Amino acid sequence: MKEDKGLKSRGWWLMVVVITLKVAECGQPVLHRIGGGRNTWAPHTNFTQWSSQERFYVGDWLYFGFDKRIYNVLEVNSTSYENCIDKDFIYNVTRGGRDVFNLTVAKTYFFLSGRGYCFEGMKVAIHVQEIPPEQLLPNSSNGSQSYVYSHITLLAMLAVAASAWTFPY
Repeated sequence: MKEDKGLKSRGWWLMVVVITLKVAECGQPVLHRIGGGRNTWAPHTNFTQWSSQERFYVGDWLYFGFDKRIYNVLEVNSTSYENCIDKDFIYNVTRGGRDVFNLTVAKTYFFLSGRGYCFEGMKVAIHVQEIPPEQLLPNSSNGSQSYVYSHITLLAMLAVAASAWTFPY
């Protein structure tokens, strides 16, 4: 009996490892801390260098941490970004100084801080890509559907694995 229980225990851990690997490959959304630090949105930071070292995918989130009494976060177009123009912005991300922004489309997003801080380096361009094909199921034409199907596959694996083992009560 002890040997049988040990096999079930090893089987359980094998199932946990397989499921963990499957979750990792499903392309879960990532929260990127702008600039990488605690107070992430601050002057005199090289956001261009930081963003060039990150990989952003549709569904990921950006976290901006800052003092909202001093700074703000505005989504702007490329011209406004290049010239540090804070008028006619697309979206004001600023809420409470610990703000998040969802990357919903594969494109380049442009953010800056108004009030003159853009000229002190408070701007960042975020190049967002589709979820990589290796993280999607094959033979699907719609990436977001594949992303969902990946999770359905994970749930199916859980159900099959759970039914394969009988646990004593």
